[in-house]
Amino acid sequence: MQLQPQVFINFRGEEIRYGFISHLVAAFELHGIYFFIDKYEQKGKDLTHLFKRIQESKIALAIFSRKYAQSKWCLNELAKMKKVAEKNKLEIIPIFYKVKASDVRHQEGEFGHNFWELARTSSGEEIKQWKEALEFVSNKMGLTLCENRYST
Repeated sequence: MQLQPQVFINFRGEEIRYGFISHLVAAFELHGIYFFIDKYEQKGKDLTHLFKRIQESKIALAIFSRKYAQSKWCLNELAKMKKVAEKNKLEIIPIFYKVKASDVRHQEGEFGHNFWELARTSSGEEIKQWKEALEFVSNKMGLTLCENRYST
């Protein structure tokens, strides 16, 4: 029997997989939190499989980084997360990793530049769904992680 994921992690891999994500995954494993991360999926699976994982989850972490908006995959997952959350079946927590929430919300700064580059090769309907999802999620209470760390 396969366990249902409690947390779906949505992020752009190349930028943060071996830093922030590896620490997050280690903490989840230490505390027995079952999570889903695409690293464990077979290559070549389509988004339908990932959408199913989103629907099975209770919580989704949308981890926005500078290169996040270069990925149609990430943005399509985010749009699906929004749809499930609107039915009150998923709680989304945004994490702004070295990006400003306002840059995500308004597609500005380096995040915005990457978004609009991708948009040039995307359909109007995709862009509309992505923008709505970015605004929906970035307006939620979340976490901001910067270069510096608080010390106690």
